[in-house]
Amino acid sequence: MSDTTTASVITPLSQLLSSRQRLDAPAPRIRFHVTPDWQQGRTTFGGLLSVLVVQAMRDACGADWPLRALQTNFVGPVAPGAFDVEVTLLRQGKNIRQVQARVTQPDANGVEQTGGVLLGVFGTGRESGLPELRPEQQPATKDIASAFQWPYVPNLTPAFTQHLEFRQAEGGLPFTGSDEWHSRVYTRLNAVEGVDSELQAVMLADAGPTPALARLRGFAPASSVSWALELRPVTVGDATGFWRMDKEALATGEGYVNEKTTLWTPEGQMAALGYQVVAVYG
Repeated sequence: MSDTTTASVITPLSQLLSSRQRLDAPAPRIRFHVTPDWQQGRTTFGGLLSVLVVQAMRDACGADWPLRALQTNFVGPVAPGAFDVEVTLLRQGKNIRQVQARVTQPDANGVEQTGGVLLGVFGTGRESGLPELRPEQQPATKDIASAFQWPYVPNLTPAFTQHLEFRQAEGGLPFTGSDEWHSRVYTRLNAVEGVDSELQAVMLADAGPTPALARLRGFAPASSVSWALELRPVTVGDATGFWRMDKEALATGEGYVNEKTTLWTPEGQMAALGYQVVAVYG
């Protein structure tokens, strides 16, 4: 989780969203400008990247249906500055809209590189004979008040974490040699104004490190390779409340971790299920 980026200016997510530009030539393309305070190592924080792409999908194809699923492949680093999101509507049916997006950014030589490829599935609600099933959130060992609050340490913790608050209720901290394979962390975005609950869910589901890093006794870099996120439309009453991010390492080996994340709203509703492949270089 170390980061050598020092950011003196804090740019809230709402500002990144409001400053986007639409460039529809020859195909729908949305341009964003990302600042260094959102970096994670040498690339932009993946949760932020996915949030901005979802917004681009909405801009190009419509924001009338909720996001049901998001597949993200993190292809290459996205540096601070401008990057584009090319959006393609693959298919629109009566109930389902499937949208593809590609994140592009020129390298130091001006050659366009792909930073990510994403597929979003938007679906309208409809009547169904199925009874509603909503998993119940189990209490964590510690409540918000007694959970350990992660400090932000410039040049050590990732730059993007200064935009979030983390309070760990269960599991070990990264690189402490813990025998735990899971974590339970309360988290929230510090500046939520102008950011709806769906975008918050996308970001927070990717906010924490894999709990497998707690098993290590020294620092090792890690990065997400792919991420599959499934969302449930939820109503968030307390906009400034803490969500809870429950993570479990399901399998490890050969330098990779397969993990599952369950994200809960401040009211205890299940908001998202996430599955990631994480590469660990150590």
